[in-house]
Amino acid sequence: MSQVYKGVHFIPGQDEFIPDSHVYVLGVPESDDLTIVDVGLTGKGEYKAGSIKKLGIDPAAVKRIIMTHTHLDHIGCLTEMQKAFPSAQLWVHKLEADLLEKGDDRAVYGMDMFKGMCQMQFGLAPDSFKFNVDRKLEGGETLEIGGMVWDVIHIPGHSMGGIALYEPAAKILIPGDVVYADYAIGRFDLFGADASKLKESLGNLAKLDVDILLPGHNQIVKGVPSEYIKRTLKMWEPYLV
Repeated sequence: MSQVYKGVHFIPGQDEFIPDSHVYVLGVPESDDLTIVDVGLTGKGEYKAGSIKKLGIDPAAVKRIIMTHTHLDHIGCLTEMQKAFPSAQLWVHKLEADLLEKGDDRAVYGMDMFKGMCQMQFGLAPDSFKFNVDRKLEGGETLEIGGMVWDVIHIPGHSMGGIALYEPAAKILIPGDVVYADYAIGRFDLFGADASKLKESLGNLAKLDVDILLPGHNQIVKGVPSEYIKRTLKMWEPYLV
């Protein structure tokens, strides 16, 4: 784990046959009010929880888990992480939270073929992704958590309930899988995805002043070039129709 900025730590995903998302821990330690953003792929809970505890963090200080979206590579080890951090509430955008509470896993697996493969590989039961959600986000919220202030932005397109977290003081953006480094964006062919909405979401993110980009996968970027997201959108725009 590495500190990206005061109050922001980064735990890299451990990609294997299926990608494993990065995890971010938000909040200055003395606040006793920490947040985990995303958790990662099924089976990665011991690694993710262990990395957090190595910082000397009391599990009771972790007050919430916020999901940028609920694809398997981001939410797969949620049950493991909830056991490790039993005081943590679950915060998810309303559109995907409603599915989780019904046990509707279409937004987790994305497609039936992938669902069958993962259930077989990981031994997942049909009800593995039914969760109670403590707070349903909608976008537009300002979260005063962990001695920091984060804006919640609804960014559908890669998934229906995708959100970004933006910290304006340090210009930090956590966009889930909507935009990555190297002028890459998230796929838009899974359940709940929409190319035109992804285009709109990228346009909204392009309006932000971003210095630190913390995506769901691949490298993180400090010193993001000016208009990076705008240029990324321009490259992909012909496909986002």
